[in-house]
Amino acid sequence: MQNESFDLAGPAGRLEAILMRPEGEPRAAAVVCHAHPLHGGIMHFKVVFRIAKALQEHGAAVLRFNFRGVGRSAGVHDHGVGEQEDVRAAIDEMERRFPARPIVIGGFSFGSVMALRVAAREPARVRAVPALGLPVDHMPDMSYLPRVTQPRLFVQGGNDEFGNAARIRDVVAPLPEPKSLVVIDGADHYFTGRLDEVHAAVSQWAATAPWGATA
Repeated sequence: MQNESFDLAGPAGRLEAILMRPEGEPRAAAVVCHAHPLHGGIMHFKVVFRIAKALQEHGAAVLRFNFRGVGRSAGVHDHGVGEQEDVRAAIDEMERRFPARPIVIGGFSFGSVMALRVAAREPARVRAVPALGLPVDHMPDMSYLPRVTQPRLFVQGGNDEFGNAARIRDVVAPLPEPKSLVVIDGADHYFTGRLDEVHAAVSQWAATAPWGATA
């Protein structure tokens, strides 16, 4: 396994990125999105890394990147609008590098919202979505969630201050299958002290190859 740091072409200029390659030929190509740029979100955040690592261990090539205005990425924060285009640029990069591989997009907190929004817009391109720490208490518009019909994994801290166990269950229950929900009892939004359980949840899901057969 090896990492490659580079800049990819985004709609607002360069996007700082790290590509994590698996052992052998990739079975899937994944993009993992970080938390809110105005609240310290960055691609090096521990939860983001753990999502990426779990996917990598199950054969995915995984791209982490900094949204516009974060780190060395160009541009300024665009309140979740332009950031969706950043995600689509990251998908373009992975499709170019790993043609015919199933695309997975996921993220943590704000990043999970971006991943789900893009998945709703790109049903033909995106094959699976892991969404961790979904900030449901700060999502006034959730109308797009039923349109995300790809296999989804939701992982939430039971005491998440932006959407606790009861709230995430209420949100996920009416959504279409296939979906999985893992609530880590007692964990906060950042899964403080519970990262091994986060890793295990994503790993168990990824072991099933939810993205389907490689084309």
